[in-house]
Amino acid sequence: MAAEALVELDNVRFARGSHPVLAGVDMHIPRGAIVALMGASGGGKTTMLNLMAGTLRPQSGQIRIAGQDLQKLSEDAMYALRRQMGMLFQHSALFTDLTAFENVAFPLRRHFRLPENLLRKLVMMKLEAVGLRGAAGLFPAELSGGMGRRIALARAVVMDPMLIFYDEPFTGLDPISVGIIASLIKRLNTALGATSVLVSHDVEETFSIADYGFILAGGKIIAEGSPADLRASDSALARQFLGGQPDGPVPFHYPARQDYAAALRDSHAAGEVL
Repeated sequence: MAAEALVELDNVRFARGSHPVLAGVDMHIPRGAIVALMGASGGGKTTMLNLMAGTLRPQSGQIRIAGQDLQKLSEDAMYALRRQMGMLFQHSALFTDLTAFENVAFPLRRHFRLPENLLRKLVMMKLEAVGLRGAAGLFPAELSGGMGRRIALARAVVMDPMLIFYDEPFTGLDPISVGIIASLIKRLNTALGATSVLVSHDVEETFSIADYGFILAGGKIIAEGSPADLRASDSALARQFLGGQPDGPVPFHYPARQDYAAALRDSHAAGEVL
């Protein structure tokens, strides 16, 4: 990736208690790209999003967004930088007591004092962009899962962010809705001139829109490159993930204290659960 980097992680380490989540990650994300973070559950992908957004801080290493070192920013400066970021949460995270219109309007009301007619135009533009201008008056309970995700996407981009994070945007959606969300991610990234970082387990849909990808395992990046590069990776773990194989470097059987046949022989005498 030769383009100028918008997001840079250098030797980033993060742990929860004694459990290491990221063990020295280096990652450069170029401006204007759609970049996928992939890997098995628990591999640290969402943690990486939160580190990039500044809601978590690494134990060591450096994270820079648009050249700004997050660890050196004051609270006010970090708050200002976050206004240039958008987030689509895994389960949409819509405010249940607000209409679709007010959900999308929320960031604008929170950060600016706009005339109501201008605010309405901005919100309706984003609702039109996701195809749901006609649903502006509906509450989240009246929306399908796919519609809710599109409203959440309109909210994520309502302030025209330079950097958009997507945490499992395809989870729980039917194939039509998955296709719509993927198309919107691609179109909005281009229209806004934004950079998108996408966490997903949906290999085919993600590869259809991603310019570049990283596969994480064991707190490290085990493979990176274009979708074609990742499919041709010589990492057995990467191939297992992309191929959905039930057994391999990540074993099907959770480690047990003894061989199964021996456990059967000893179980009655020992009174243990196998």
